Amino acid sequence: MTYNQLVKQIGLKRSFLCAGLDGDRAQMPPHLRKDPNALFAFNRELIDATAEYVVAYKPNTAFYEVEGSSGWRQLSQTVAYIKENYPEILIIADAKRGDIGHTAQRYARAFFEELNVDAVTLSPYMGADSLTPFLGYKEKWAIVLALTSNDSASDFEMQSLANGQPLFEVVIQKSALLGTKEQLMFVAGATRPQALARFRQLIPDHFLLVPGVGAQGGNLEEVALYGMNPSCGLLVNVSRGMSAFRAKEIAQKMDLLLPNTLVC
Repeated sequence: MTYNQLVKQIGLKRSFLCAGLDGDRAQMPPHLRKDPNALFAFNRELIDATAEYVVAYKPNTAFYEVEGSSGWRQLSQTVAYIKENYPEILIIADAKRGDIGHTAQRYARAFFEELNVDAVTLSPYMGADSLTPFLGYKEKWAIVLALTSNDSASDFEMQSLANGQPLFEVVIQKSALLGTKEQLMFVAGATRPQALARFRQLIPDHFLLVPGVGAQGGNLEEVALYGMNPSCGLLVNVSRGMSAFRAKEIAQKMDLLLPNTLVC
């Protein structure tokens, strides 16, 4: 999916909602918990119920990896189901890979060629070599972990270097040199909304994947205030408790925050 196609979908749906597909058997309806294909069955129901309000789905691969080969098969089924029935929706594999060399190349092949997702989250802390293998794929995205929503992001990401600049800013600046807004997105946690203003100074045109709205305490209105650009430039992820009602409710709030026209 291209940048302009994503902006177009946001405009058509009047929503910048990214829905997490984090299948937890303990949280599933009783009739699904013992189903060997519960992850896919749950995802299919959720996707059909929310697709009209969602512009991206984000399966966290940990919830599939924990179930071994069956989990990977169901993740593949989920991706194929979205591609067949809702091809206009972006699919993000939340895998947080961060290796280099031949290993990174194989991760890129695994996600972009075999699984056929549109984007994958990546840790940049081994340097450019952990990102560049993912940037050679047409209409695919590398999503760089920059400033995450967890409390312990302050352990590393927010530490100041000798020149006083926070580490996450250096990550943004150096990563942005490797690709274009068509290839790179950045993770920006909703729990630090004012930092989004700094993101926009450094990368005014790139999309930001924003976790942390809802259960982690992030505020949608503040995220839009500090992080939105003329193309919207935001994918706000909500995972816990996602449902048709909640997706509609969030999308209605997003509609009010979006400008009447979006710049592609």
